[in-house]
Amino acid sequence: MQPSTRSTRGDGGRKELIVSVYVDDLIVTSACTEDINSFKHEMAARFRISDLGTLSYYLDIEVRQGKEELMLGQSAYASKLLERSGKAECKPCVTPMEERLKLTKASTVAKVDATLYRSIVSGLRYLVHMRPDITFVVGYVSRFMKDPREDHWAIVKRLLRYVKGTVDHGIIFLKDRQE
Repeated sequence: MQPSTRSTRGDGGRKELIVSVYVDDLIVTSACTEDINSFKHEMAARFRISDLGTLSYYLDIEVRQGKEELMLGQSAYASKLLERSGKAECKPCVTPMEERLKLTKASTVAKVDATLYRSIVSGLRYLVHMRPDITFVVGYVSRFMKDPREDHWAIVKRLLRYVKGTVDHGIIFLKDRQE
């Protein structure tokens, strides 16, 4: 999701208002609440809009805003992915992949359901947005999407077990303290 508009607003001050657009949904953010309210007022004068208030959920991304931090996560999405893969009740593990593991595209072990493999790995690729801790492994298992084998699927299953144990992980941004 790319910011679609970036403008300086106000009376010559350097106040930024960022508007992100996805189809017919907008996210409006700024350090200045008055600028946000002014923008909403201008939009309401031209279009019929609904103000849903403070952002809490958007495109399967959960937003939790505290006084000192902002947390972005995908625990609900991760749980749905675990259910879809049949791993909702699996035993969690503490690392996403074994050390020094070597896989190859020329594997001769049994083939697995390529459609299921691609679906689960694609779901993990979306989860990477808020989970940098799984980025390497997801990239690694993505190499085998064309012809997935049992040894490739074993790594995906281990990664899902790791996700099960870390389902509430996400990205935390500390807010600047204005003193």
